[in-house]
Amino acid sequence: MSKRLEDFMKANREEFDDLEPSADLWKRIEKHLPAEGTQPKKSETKMFSLSFVMKVAASIIIVMGIGFAVYLHNEKKQGIDYAAINPTYAKQQVQYASQVESKLSELKSLTKNDPEMYADFSHEIAKMDSTYKRLNRDLATSPNQELVLRAMIQNLQMQTQVLNQQLNIIEQYNQMKKDPKNDTKSI
Repeated sequence: MSKRLEDFMKANREEFDDLEPSADLWKRIEKHLPAEGTQPKKSETKMFSLSFVMKVAASIIIVMGIGFAVYLHNEKKQGIDYAAINPTYAKQQVQYASQVESKLSELKSLTKNDPEMYADFSHEIAKMDSTYKRLNRDLATSPNQELVLRAMIQNLQMQTQVLNQQLNIIEQYNQMKKDPKNDTKSI
């Protein structure tokens, strides 16, 4: 403050203190204060707890996950039209796939008495089939679908060849079991 103002206040101090508040002023103030032990009113703004926000977020994630799973399931159902890629390859794919299925059922029926042999033979076909399935999944996103479809057909051809060889082995094995001349005696 400036020196003059301070000097003026010191000189006239008694004049500033001459006004006293009324005696009932405090009583009027107390009327407007809340009673002791009561809480003051909270503001009307709502606050969300962290657990509530996490529950809502988790619900949204679950709903989105289910929606995505349904979308993927529908995409798989639609499949790919092989004929739209190459009609000749589509016919070959159907032909070889049906051959593989029929030879697999024949293999199963011929080896029903020898489960170990069936397990060995089916293991080889399962490897080839997993490659076929991977190619089938990749077909949808491949930039050269015709090339992938051709690889799928080649895989089916190889499966057919392997199954034919396995069936020949089973036939030879069964012939050896039936033919009494092939019994070798221990010397």
